[in-house]
Amino acid sequence: MRRIRMTAWQASAMALLVWAALPQGRGEAFCGFFVAGSNAKLTNPASQVAIVRQGNRTVMSLSNTYQGPPESFAMVVPVPVVLHEGDVKTLEPSVFDHIDALSAPRLVEYWEQDPCQQEIMKRASPKGRARSMNVDEKAGAAEDDGLGVTIEAKFAVGEYQILILSAKDSGGLDTWLRQNKYTIPDGAADALAPYVRSQMKFFVAKVDITKVKKTAQGLIQLSPLRVSYESQEVRLPVRLGLLNAGAKQDLIVYVLAPSSRYEVANYPNVFIPTNLDVADQVRNEFASFYAELFDATLAPRQGKAVVTEYAWQTTSCDPCPTPPLDSSEIEILGADLGNGVQTQSLPNQRRGRGMGAGAGWVLTRLHARYDKTSLSDDLVFKEAPPVMGGRASWNGTSADAGATVGGGVNNFQGRYIIRHYWEGAVTCPTPAYGNWGGPPGQHHNRKTAEAARGLAFAPRGRVSLKKVVRSPVPTLGIAGQPPPRRKAQPQQHPQQ
Repeated sequence: MRRIRMTAWQASAMALLVWAALPQGRGEAFCGFFVAGSNAKLTNPASQVAIVRQGNRTVMSLSNTYQGPPESFAMVVPVPVVLHEGDVKTLEPSVFDHIDALSAPRLVEYWEQDPCQQEIMKRASPKGRARSMNVDEKAGAAEDDGLGVTIEAKFAVGEYQILILSAKDSGGLDTWLRQNKYTIPDGAADALAPYVRSQMKFFVAKVDITKVKKTAQGLIQLSPLRVSYESQEVRLPVRLGLLNAGAKQDLIVYVLAPSSRYEVANYPNVFIPTNLDVADQVRNEFASFYAELFDATLAPRQGKAVVTEYAWQTTSCDPCPTPPLDSSEIEILGADLGNGVQTQSLPNQRRGRGMGAGAGWVLTRLHARYDKTSLSDDLVFKEAPPVMGGRASWNGTSADAGATVGGGVNNFQGRYIIRHYWEGAVTCPTPAYGNWGGPPGQHHNRKTAEAARGLAFAPRGRVSLKKVVRSPVPTLGIAGQPPPRRKAQPQQHPQQ
């Protein structure tokens, strides 16, 4: 998390928490690190960050889960300024569930229509504010025992007990955390040093595990935390998250901006291959299929790149795995703190296709998967020109073969298609193949798109891309498979 109202570099530091493992554990991280109150093992398979950017105002919301024993722990995140109670609030996890489902890669299914039909049917194109439970209203600057650590502020928000610390020396901060029974990874002082030298503060959010809920998979679901700040730069300090990291980490960043998509400024950007026809078996292993495609896309860069998976106007989606974002959700994520930019949508309604909230807003989904050998610098984000890709034509054929940058509006998504070719009778001399829709006789009842969810947990090594991808993808060495040969002549019927 972060708050910022400073220089570009400082303003960029509030990032996600990075899960750091304890000495005998392993860490999966983000942009800060987690510390526990005992020698417990904490892991974080995946983290999500939502950023609302308007002018120099950034509002950042963090969502994490962890695997470990039911003990209280805390997260430590560098921030550029002292945060106060009014700067922090908790959100309902459902807002992240919705934004994830909306922007996730999607699987669609088409049936080829009767090539002899006379008319081809065309298709038109929170928990609320932080509850005031002052832990210590006198929380003011009190330096601790010669270590150079000052408690700048104390307050409580939801299940979090918040401390804002400043430090004169990273070693003193390391010692202070250990003396206060936070078990932190070896080497933390060195990792903290650049932030201390930049005079950044440290946001320490201690969690009372008795106040949080578990998911059906047994993971702890913490309430997302939202913070806001002013800065000329948008940055996620991931370096702390690399501390003691021993496995791959998934980071998904959603950026909402009034008119532009975003990409990283200091690492290569790549687009996920899209509009690929795939074998029918992918329906049963869609997440595993996509995980293989994602890994193959990153492989040439050894993880040193960030993948754009979605960039779309919030006014619509096509196909829609879930309705577009409601105006109230955009406000919950931070539009209510912007510089006069309104969400421009009908109030209190969730829209279907073509009637989304937030006219002019763009949702970008960026996905990184890395370890301590691949990303060594904080992620810095910048505005980028519009991109199109992953769209369908009116007759169900693919409108493009991948990402096209520049011009137009933002309409890019990861889209994968199972096609059922026409196998029925051909009763006309000039059959017109290549028109796609719903199952025969159900032209207006095409199956809703399926979104690939939980990608950090998807089993890898179970799907061969060369066997299931039917479209050629030269950049990945996939030749593809030609469509089946269809009948060119009408079937002969016996004379009556």
